[in-house]
Amino acid sequence: MLSVSPSALDESISAAHGGTEWVDRDAYPFESKCLGLSSGAVHYVDEGPTDGGKATLLMLHGNLTWSFLYRQLIRGLRDEYRCVALDYLGFGLSERPDDFSYRPEDHAAVVEEFIDELELRDVVLVVHDWGGPIGLSYAIEHPENVSGLVVMNTWVWPVADDPHFSRFSKLLGNRLGCELIERFDLMTRLMPSAFADRSKFTETAREQYRMANRGDRTALGVFPKEILDSTAWLSSLWKRRERIAFLPARIIWGMEDNVFRPAELRTFEGLFANASTVRLHGVGHFVQEEFGPDLVPLVRDFLADFSESEQ
Repeated sequence: MLSVSPSALDESISAAHGGTEWVDRDAYPFESKCLGLSSGAVHYVDEGPTDGGKATLLMLHGNLTWSFLYRQLIRGLRDEYRCVALDYLGFGLSERPDDFSYRPEDHAAVVEEFIDELELRDVVLVVHDWGGPIGLSYAIEHPENVSGLVVMNTWVWPVADDPHFSRFSKLLGNRLGCELIERFDLMTRLMPSAFADRSKFTETAREQYRMANRGDRTALGVFPKEILDSTAWLSSLWKRRERIAFLPARIIWGMEDNVFRPAELRTFEGLFANASTVRLHGVGHFVQEEFGPDLVPLVRDFLADFSESEQ
């Protein structure tokens, strides 16, 4: 861990974002915290009891989003469960180091260091989009420290042979695609197209993603290319999938997602021996935004069920 004072970390993050006055503290009423790690300063929120003997949830976002994505889930569960959500380096309110690769494998290493530094134990990983490979890689490496999984519209296997993914990666992962993402905020502009019901994506919420990404968007531009370039890493994870197949899992799937389809859902259902699935018809890719607070009881019921089974 970096030997940097909390105030210095706060100042470095604030400077990187030109201040944080734009953060909507009504929608996101959490204390911002910073942790200096080997690769940079990570912003996170840590809400709820830390000594209640119940599950600790670690929520991991995907491309262009940040911990704001999980605000309604945190608000709905923090009365009973410890809820931790971080922003990857280059996303949200975290630092954007010039010398960091922003490859998913390196994000996964940061997450592992984050878990170690906070001494998080028996975590329930809540994953979405790129949070799937990043979070599930930790579970594969350390299954003894993961007590459950909440999986939403993601994947954890190589997709180079799937035209659905390879076309997207080649389109947005080339030089022009990266330039459109980094200079013109293409990912945020495309975000509404991933909703089944665009009216669920409020202008207030959209502004929080736009403002978080208004400066350096290098990290956003790396992920599309890595869909193909991280094939070797994804293959290594998938080859060891049996290490997490036994974990209790709640799969919550937006069925109208134009990114992750029913085919990906079926792959996860085939992976986990102890899984329950909730299919959300009329919901697209950003389940947390589109299903909102209705997501809370789906996760709470799962946590209660597998906690009872462990007793």
